[in-house]
Amino acid sequence: MAGYEHPESADGKPLADFTAAEPTPATETRHACDPAFQHGVVVGFDGSVSSERALAYGIGMARRARSGLIIVHVANRLPATVWAGCEPPVFVDVPDHRTEVLGLELACADYLGEVSWILVERGGDICHELEEVGREYSADAIVVGGTHGLIGKIFGSVAGRLARRAQRPVIVIP
Repeated sequence: MAGYEHPESADGKPLADFTAAEPTPATETRHACDPAFQHGVVVGFDGSVSSERALAYGIGMARRARSGLIIVHVANRLPATVWAGCEPPVFVDVPDHRTEVLGLELACADYLGEVSWILVERGGDICHELEEVGREYSADAIVVGGTHGLIGKIFGSVAGRLARRAQRPVIVIP
């Protein structure tokens, strides 16, 4: 019989009851974390002046702790309702080539030669993704740059939201 065959033993009885099996929940697969970066320092980096300061602080922190540096760039994700005017809150991945540019800049930077580092790209909410990467790598701390300006005052800064909800120390560099 083609398609859905159930294996049978020699006496004709099924080997397993496939009708009673519960479906396994779908889990999101992430790449395994490199053990060299476990208990490292996570740095949120977007190329801004404050994130460059945070990166410099994170490099020093990783060097003193003799640990790895996990540089995280969170790509843009915008609600589809902005584009289509529809009701359901659907998110659309906006192509963000900034991560490639940042990666090339970081690869050419002399100051990163002092520590082992990786660049991780994520998409979504910045606070959630930084904390998620911190959890995956069992990071000792998360370092971010402070937000200055009107937008940060109106909507709240990423650093402030992250400091309130993170499960590990958050260091905010002005």
